[in-house]
Parts: sequence; structure tokens; C-alpha cells
Amino acid sequence: MTRTSSFPIDLHDIKLRRQLIASGWTDRDIARAVRSGLIHRIRYGAYVDACLWSRIEGQRDEHRVRARAVLRTAHSSSVLTHQSSAAEWEIPLWRLCLDDVSLTRTDEVSGRREAGITHHAGRLPLDQITVRHGVPVSTAGRTAVELLSTTDAELGYCLLNGFLNLGHTRLEEVRRIAAQTERWPNTLGTRIAIGLADPRLGSVAESRFMFLCFREGVPLPEPQVEVRDETSQLLGFVDFLWRKHRLFVEFDGRIKYEVFRRPGESLADYIQREKRREELIVRATGWMCIRITWADLADPSALARRILAILASRAPTAA
Repeated sequence: MTRTSSFPIDLHDIKLRRQLIASGWTDRDIARAVRSGLIHRIRYGAYVDACLWSRIEGQRDEHRVRARAVLRTAHSSSVLTHQSSAAEWEIPLWRLCLDDVSLTRTDEVSGRREAGITHHAGRLPLDQITVRHGVPVSTAGRTAVELLSTTDAELGYCLLNGFLNLGHTRLEEVRRIAAQTERWPNTLGTRIAIGLADPRLGSVAESRFMFLCFREGVPLPEPQVEVRDETSQLLGFVDFLWRKHRLFVEFDGRIKYEVFRRPGESLADYIQREKRREELIVRATGWMCIRITWADLADPSALARRILAILASRAPTAA
């Protein structure tokens, strides 16, 4: 059978209890099949072949399977929204809660909660619905606004930049949808996030750092700055730069290593290459580098004080 998406489990792969009973199974047969590892129970009354379930990796994919099981019994106008839509858009979901599946109906039925499902109230126009990986979801711009209204400011900002960086939506679309939903909660946080949003921020760490600067009163740096030598040869990019203070920031971390290391390159080789790149940039520009890690972001006040002290020690120059 032709699959409708690259995700290993489609809607038709999920079998409901009533289907199994209709095909001759008994509840005892179902229980025995679950115990023996033949099928996997996704949620109450919904099952999938255990071989397909074995291909599922991580909390995001498990949520996507549960969302498909919910859609199998939901009202026909139901659309995956909020975190359930974000999971289908495959943006970084750092600390986004995936415990419940989120749905919104196009017939504007009032919201409610039931076991493992949140039914959201509100109008969902047809032009803010699309199909992704074979399931109906809110568009990327709409999903970004939904999350901005239901999460804290830092998380919402990181998620918004994830959509923008991957090219799933544009800031103009997010602004337009936000203007249509001005009566939703957290409109102040939404406006702040949209004002700070930058598609150049390619990781959660970068977004968290920019938000930290805003919140802690650190002058906002330029992200992802291209650096060239006097012959215009590209030396590389720096994560953040305060140009007038001749200071740049580089992130250290496992994710960066996994993304940017070359085929066959060891961690030690990658670190040495990064060190040489940093030295070339420092020699060519006269800038100073400070390196920060994910752990540094856990104490924003301390990191802000450290950066402000360095900025204060380096008199600004003309741009």
C-alpha cells in the first residue's frame, strides 16, 4: 500500500478496538496480542502493529502517533493545532509539553479537556489549515501564534524562530495572524516575541541567548555575522557580534558538533578546527571572543553581568 507521508505510521495503520472486534477479535485476543508484543496500545481503544511502533524514536514521534490515534475518533472537522501541529512541522521543541494532543474544530465548538486531549476554542479559518505528513494541521504561521499565546515568553520566542529559520513561515504572515487574534491571551508576549524574532537564529541556544540579552538589559548583538579577511576571503561566521565593542560570542555544545563536524571528523579534530577558525578571526579583526555553553544560559543574570563587564571594558569604536 502506498504511504501518504515519510512518517512510519499513517492514519490507516492505527486500528481501533471496534475495527478489531468487527474483524473477529475479542477483547481477550487484543490483550493477549499486546502482552505478546504483536501489537502496541497507543491509547485507550487504539492499537498499531508492533513492528511499526519499533520505528518510532523519541517523545516527538510518540506524540505524533497519539495525535493520529486521536484523529481516528475525533470529529471530522478536527485539526491538529498548538504543540501537536508544531510536532508535525518538525521545529525544535525544547521544553514544549507534549503530554496532551491539541485539536481545534473548524465548526467553532467551545473548548474542553478530556483524557490526553485538549480541544481548543476559537475560530480556525480554512486558509490557516494545511495538510502535513498526511494529517490536517494549522499552518506554520498560525501554529506559531497559537504557541506564543499559550507558552511563556522565552519558549514562545524560541519556537517562533524555529519556524522562521526553517522557512516554514514569514514574519509578515505571523504579524498578520497575530493581528487577527489580538483578543487571545498573552498578546504582550506575542508582540515582544515578534519584535525580537530573527530567522537567522538557527538553534534554541541562539534564540535563548538573544532573549536573555533582551530580558537582562544587554545590548542586542548581531547574529550570524560573516567575517572576511583583507582579501575578502571568507573566514567563517560568528554566532553573535557587538561590532562597536569588537566582541563576539561563540557557542560550545554537542549539537553544534553534530551539525557542523565533517564526515569522519572526531570531536577532538572538530574542536581543534574550531580553535583555528577562532584564532584566524581574532587575528584578522582584532576582536575578542567569549565562549558560552548551554549551562551558562541556566544562570542568565550571571552571564549578563559577565558580558556587560566585558562590554564596559572595551570602549566602543565607530561602526
